[in-house]
Amino acid sequence: MKRAFVRARRPEHKQQRREEILAAARDLAVASGVRNVSLGAVAEAVGLAKSNIMRYFGTREEIYLILATEEWHQWAEAVTTRLEAAPDDAARLEASSDHVVAALAETLADRPLLCDILSQTATTLEHNVSIEAARTFKRAILAVIADLGAQVARATGLTVGEGRELVSVATAFAGILYPIAHPSPTLAELYAQDPVIAATCPDFLPTLTRALKALAAGLPTLRED
Repeated sequence: MKRAFVRARRPEHKQQRREEILAAARDLAVASGVRNVSLGAVAEAVGLAKSNIMRYFGTREEIYLILATEEWHQWAEAVTTRLEAAPDDAARLEASSDHVVAALAETLADRPLLCDILSQTATTLEHNVSIEAARTFKRAILAVIADLGAQVARATGLTVGEGRELVSVATAFAGILYPIAHPSPTLAELYAQDPVIAATCPDFLPTLTRALKALAAGLPTLRED
């Protein structure tokens, strides 16, 4: 049932309204995928007109950039927790590297909404937004990558720059791989009918893990003397 609209006037009420809009957008994305959620659907879920939603957020894409930032920070916290449990023997760099790759890949696999958002960021969500919204998002994400990159470097034999590169590629590849590994209903039916074609559909976690292991192993070989 659509809720009756009541204008939020006090700052705490406006903040509550913002949180309600973000929560509705999150729930809709989890249920049907980010690309399928319209601003009208978000407005209906919170009992507002689209024009009222725009009192709080400029566009649908800006809503999802804010949710993306939240997802990135939650992922970073999960990765940090995993890295803090790294093997104590710092000399075993290969084991440490495997631990880092597992931490990055498995925490991404545990966050389908983040992976879905990653798949939509460059192609959709960074369009139709204000410069300030884009700046705020980019600065937040770059800070996460810098922090995690430094942690990766401390846990492995990689440099800080290589650590940042590993983190960046992990998220970039997750965004590419996720929609392929989670096909549309049409493709899912096709795969059910044709095992040869189905064999080309990658498993998300093993494929991401293998790619990151290869990158982690290869980065030191590319260093200039």
